[in-house]
Amino acid sequence: MTLDDLQRWEDSGAGWRVVHRGAESVTVSLLRCDGGEEVDRFVTDDPAILAHIGGRASSDCGF
Repeated sequence: MTLDDLQRWEDSGAGWRVVHRGAESVTVSLLRCDGGEEVDRFVTDDPAILAHIGGRASSDCGF
């Protein structure tokens, strides 16, 4: 998963939720746009994604 992929996911109306925050990585759950069901999850230590997520627990999709 790249930052571009995550931003396309958000742009499509879908969301994400941090399910685990480690010292140097996060585990992110990808959520459907029509109710928040988990579709996939990924672990990343990509600095660009970590900066994009920041301290948030989830995207602003309303789930």
